[in-house]
Amino acid sequence: MGTLSLWHWLIVLAIVLLIFGTKKLRNLGGDLGSAIKNFKNSMREGETDAAPKSDDAVGHKPADKPQNRADG
Repeated sequence: MGTLSLWHWLIVLAIVLLIFGTKKLRNLGGDLGSAIKNFKNSMREGETDAAPKSDDAVGHKPADKPQNRADG
């Protein structure tokens, strides 16, 4: 009784379809798909942007830190 069978999932699906309707579920699926697509595109852009920056950073030395002197 601890696991859900195929019939349980079909009943849950039928209830969800009755509550939300197919149009809202289709819109929700489209929105989710476009969000994933945009996320993947931004991850690719981030990888291409990060590659030149890491090459440039190799040739530069870090800026000198100001030294604190105690006058006294």
